[in-house]
Amino acid sequence: MNALRARGSRVIITFIAIGLVSGFMSGLFGVGGGTVIVPMLVTAAAFSQKLASGTSGASIIVTAAVGVVSYAAHGQVDWLAAVLLAAGGVVGAPLGAHLLHRLSETKLRWFFVGFLAVVVVTLFFVIPDRDAGVPMNLWLGAALVGVGLVTGVLSGMIGVGGGIIVVPALILLFGASDLVAKGTALLMMIPTTIAGAWRNTRNRNVDLVAAAVVAAATVITTPLGALVAAAVDPFVANMLFAAFLVVIGTQMAIRAFRAGRR
Repeated sequence: MNALRARGSRVIITFIAIGLVSGFMSGLFGVGGGTVIVPMLVTAAAFSQKLASGTSGASIIVTAAVGVVSYAAHGQVDWLAAVLLAAGGVVGAPLGAHLLHRLSETKLRWFFVGFLAVVVVTLFFVIPDRDAGVPMNLWLGAALVGVGLVTGVLSGMIGVGGGIIVVPALILLFGASDLVAKGTALLMMIPTTIAGAWRNTRNRNVDLVAAAVVAAATVITTPLGALVAAAVDPFVANMLFAAFLVVIGTQMAIRAFRAGRR
């Protein structure tokens, strides 16, 4: 309580607002919420980019867990697929962090913007079947590990969240329901996020008070976002997710453009 009082009510209200918004987006789209938390901490709470990223990662553990419970309550989580995706992600994340120092970050960002553009266009034509799960055999299981590996590498290199890649991959490549894709993506994020949060905490890149307040606020709105996701028509859900990806892609393009100018 003393740590909260020391921050002042205005700062705490800012953290709560960030948590409420990011929690709803996480439940609605099956993403961790870092794409919302990081820029809001930087602009509204004057955090550095590094501290905002570390704090976001720590708070997302709770957000993702609440989201998984919300989707799992309706049977919309594929546990085996999530384990396979996470296995690839755990290997890929440190590899991506290593490659970050060897490859052009600006070119990687532009590549990812192009990937998002293709996904957005495809979402207009591929409408998910709400009754479909993630098909499984030996080759598809290996493909899921591969998707997780790519997700981890991109996450380590340019800081994108797993749900941004995993959700459209499960829908477009594996024919999964959009709801199963979102619930599964949230589950696969948890182990990799825990590992990252542990490292960032040791490196003092986490504001524990901010992370706790943001995480507590997401508990309120994450289930609400999941309920809205289930209530809307699959085509409408695709369009909402496409709009979300356009925002993320625009942010990424702006960063790539500025980095290229520097």
